[in-house]
Amino acid sequence: MIADFVKGKQIYSYDERIQQGIRLHRALDEFTDGHPATRQAKAVFQPDCGPYGPVFMDVVYDHFLANDPEHFSLPSLASFSASTYNILAAHQEQLPPDFQRFFAYMRSENWLYNYHKRDAIFQSFSGIVRRAKYFSKPATVPFGVFETHYETLALCYRQFFPDALDYMKSRYEGDLP
Repeated sequence: MIADFVKGKQIYSYDERIQQGIRLHRALDEFTDGHPATRQAKAVFQPDCGPYGPVFMDVVYDHFLANDPEHFSLPSLASFSASTYNILAAHQEQLPPDFQRFFAYMRSENWLYNYHKRDAIFQSFSGIVRRAKYFSKPATVPFGVFETHYETLALCYRQFFPDALDYMKSRYEGDLP
């Protein structure tokens, strides 16, 4: 969860298990970016969103995962979300300061659970647009792409996710949750 908030050598200030998690997250990001289905999905966003397409794609994949019946039901998604928030809260003092602020909103608005809803995707896109330095279009633009190309993006997710799971299982030295 914190990998995007840990820069460069900051990784070495964390214990080995957290370092392993950060490295796994970064490896998954690299795998995701290079996957043919992700490249196809990014191409859907590119005309309207330019270089911000991959940022929106991360949220889109979260949406499809939250709705994937092979991995979550609404009760199991709720349980997973609550468990994740509790684990993060128990280690709050170890979280990077920027993530601590981010986490406060994430938990209070129950982002992990709400990713299954389309209106929550719009809210997430709105937050991205608000924080983006070089994206001047309203959130309705990327959300319109999401809505217009929903089935294409869902297909990209279905092509990508089994490969991502296999990739992570091959890299992780332990039990995946």
